[in-house]
Amino acid sequence: MAVLGLVAFTSCNDFSRLVKSTDNEMKYEVAVDYFERGDYNHALQLFDLLQASFRNTPKGESITYKTAYCYFNQDDYDIASYYFNRFVQTYPFSKDAEKAAYMSAYCSYRVSPESGLDQTNTHTAIKQLKSFMEQYPKSDSLQRAQKLLTDLNNKLEEKDYNICRLFYRMENYSAAITSFENLLKKYPNTPHREEIIYDMAKTYYDYAENSVTEKQRERYESCVEQCNALVYLYPNSKYLQDVNGIADKARKKLENIK
Repeated sequence: MAVLGLVAFTSCNDFSRLVKSTDNEMKYEVAVDYFERGDYNHALQLFDLLQASFRNTPKGESITYKTAYCYFNQDDYDIASYYFNRFVQTYPFSKDAEKAAYMSAYCSYRVSPESGLDQTNTHTAIKQLKSFMEQYPKSDSLQRAQKLLTDLNNKLEEKDYNICRLFYRMENYSAAITSFENLLKKYPNTPHREEIIYDMAKTYYDYAENSVTEKQRERYESCVEQCNALVYLYPNSKYLQDVNGIADKARKKLENIK
């Protein structure tokens, strides 16, 4: 019976009978037709029933690959990533292994949350993208993978930067200074460098203001150093007026410290 006839047959309130059938070849043909017509829900139900029967066969390869795309096309990226990765592990020499490896990483990228939330999925996606790029250095998807990787690293940097600023708002100046310094070491090319230097100048000033007398000189001097650095590195900075005011206050404080 032709596939078209099978689908017409199963579409007439007969899907449950097909599910219970022992004719796996028919189930496969109908499942593929459902998949090609975008009926991923029905396709998945049949593919799930066929996983064990066709494992490690050409049809099994097709089932696993199409199952991954069923979940992907339904925006269920966590499960799609799992099936794409499972495909790579089970069929590493398949012509679709490279595409599946990229798609597994891409799905992990899609579930990476905004920077303020837990970044476990972001780290997973970064690991997968790096692995893909190392394994397929000549892939047509390499530039796309690099862009995704950059986006994820920027997200982690944004999270770290916000943590630094949170320490400052909480008046935990010691932790803020350490965090800002570590941020500059970790991300030497950060686009936030200007803001970080400005924030460090403010932090050192407030840190000095809230320090015991014997620690104030060192911290006011560090404040002035950060102010000078910003003026030197960013002569047209929007923070110049503020930072010059901070530096003037810090110098006056230093004049009064014996």
